[in-house]
Amino acid sequence: MADVLTFTDRGIYCPAGDFYIDPWQPVPNALITHAHSDHARPGMGRYLATADTLPVMRHRLGDIDAQSINYGEALRIGAADVSFHPAGHVPGSAQIRVSVNGQVWVASGDYKTVADGLCTPFEPLRCHAFITESTFGLPIFKWTPQDLLKDQINTWWAANVSQGRVAILGAYALGKAQRVLRYLDPSIGPILTHGAIENTNAALRQQGISLPDTIRVTPDTVAKDYPGALVLATPGALGTSWARRFGPASTAFASGWMALRGVRRRRAADRGFIISDHADWDGLNDAIKATGAERIFVTHGYTNVFQRWLTSQGYDAHVASTGYLGESLEPDDTDVVDA
Repeated sequence: MADVLTFTDRGIYCPAGDFYIDPWQPVPNALITHAHSDHARPGMGRYLATADTLPVMRHRLGDIDAQSINYGEALRIGAADVSFHPAGHVPGSAQIRVSVNGQVWVASGDYKTVADGLCTPFEPLRCHAFITESTFGLPIFKWTPQDLLKDQINTWWAANVSQGRVAILGAYALGKAQRVLRYLDPSIGPILTHGAIENTNAALRQQGISLPDTIRVTPDTVAKDYPGALVLATPGALGTSWARRFGPASTAFASGWMALRGVRRRRAADRGFIISDHADWDGLNDAIKATGAERIFVTHGYTNVFQRWLTSQGYDAHVASTGYLGESLEPDDTDVVDA
């Protein structure tokens, strides 16, 4: 029996439906799991994505030919039955379920299994083959419980206020920044945001997602006008003239990579908070087990290590080369909606 999905130099391809999932080269028909720039790229003929993903995609990509689909809605494309299901990664993110002649494959995109109160929670899908990321596919990666993380961030912010310093926290513009915003205690002080984060906030607020009040940083923003502020910045803005305008400051970075010793120093941050919109080691293993799939394809991250681990656990596991990046260690702002 032919594979439901194949891996090509343009993207993950479904021959029965003549479409691609998260293609990295221009194709006529693209099904998109979520709006991060390594999964939703320009130049496609037509796009299909969830209703909550499209507004951010349109903001990033401009006037695109796009159709929306709701979670769980069944759609027949050629000889393939397709549906989108919550991935829990960022608002609107989806796993794409494809069924052809009784064979079910699921392309998960990026996902996390912990409900964060911002995204529709991850939905395990039974399937024959599962395409998974492995951005944090090592046992060392285990995320800080959210209640503890909230206390850590607000305690750090309040300590900076008491010492007369601005708190500058780096987080990716789509997903991570909004999670952090929901953890913040606005009674401590005003919350200022980098323009890329504020553009994303605006798109999500228009979709009815509730976020605390924020103030966009502009060229005219003066730090003394906002005593006790926390500044939410994109990773690429940390350590630049954009950040230095705020004067005496403590800098922190929110990332799953903070679980690795030495990464905080590498990013020149005073503090690191262990938080990611990707699954940690336990999340990856739990998600894969819940699918019941025998065939697993590992697409990005610690691919070789994770493939060997899955094989040792009895899975028919393979590494598949793709154009996806996951959560980068470098300050390239791949998750930025707009500068």
